[in-house]
Amino acid sequence: MTEPAAAPTPHLAALGPFCAFETHPEGSEPTPPWRKLSELTEEGNGVLRERVGSVRASLAANYGRPSEAVEQRVAASVAHLGLMARVISPALGLATLHGLPSRPLTLGDLRWGSSLSGAFRLSLPREAVTPAAAEGVQHEHGPGSGTRPVSTLAEDLLAGPVHDLVAAFAPFSVSRHILWGNVASAVNGAVTGITAAAPSLAHPAHAAALTFLQHPQLRNAHTLNPHNARFTRRSCCLIYRAAPGGTGALCGDCVLLRGPGGGGRVGDGRGGRGRGAR
Repeated sequence: MTEPAAAPTPHLAALGPFCAFETHPEGSEPTPPWRKLSELTEEGNGVLRERVGSVRASLAANYGRPSEAVEQRVAASVAHLGLMARVISPALGLATLHGLPSRPLTLGDLRWGSSLSGAFRLSLPREAVTPAAAEGVQHEHGPGSGTRPVSTLAEDLLAGPVHDLVAAFAPFSVSRHILWGNVASAVNGAVTGITAAAPSLAHPAHAAALTFLQHPQLRNAHTLNPHNARFTRRSCCLIYRAAPGGTGALCGDCVLLRGPGGGGRVGDGRGGRGRGAR
């Protein structure tokens, strides 16, 4: 594999580090330090367990505790949320701006530079994320503004890479309700970052995020207040349990904070971007 290059949609980087990505030739093999994200779902190679262990050690260090003092399922949930934030943010940015990717992506298509940074390096297949590659197909936001309906993009992502990562983390004793809540929180965090960086994109970004959140897998993972559209997930990412005695702070969109109907509005900055930076 040649060294990944700058994305052909450089303005995505202006939407924040979680939306930024590099590109590689489709079908190329990664060279170190790049790795296929699909390694996380392959049994027996220890990559996912290593990732969870690293997050566990980081969480424990934040409180001056030994790693074993933090429950493994807490570390697994936080690790999962971090991956979701990084995978969903560029996808939502592409959906908002271009109606891309032009084809469904698999975890094997995605390359990452493994690190504990939430915005770790990410590379996508160049041919699938180049706007000119599928020019002329109408996007839900209007003629000429993209290539594929956002509903299709959401289905591709949630039924593909996201589903595979949820399944990979479930054996760590993290309920799928929590894991899909992490996904919904990552969508909210992504639109938060996009609208904060580019207020002019608020309308298409919110529309794209709502399309993702209305997907069958996410409908029961969150609540939107009918009066002010404030976002609350219907589960907790568990990060508060990393602190001694489970006394850590709750996230702004947590169901434990205010109960149903509270939390943060879709895109208002109260989602889980900071939690994912592991």
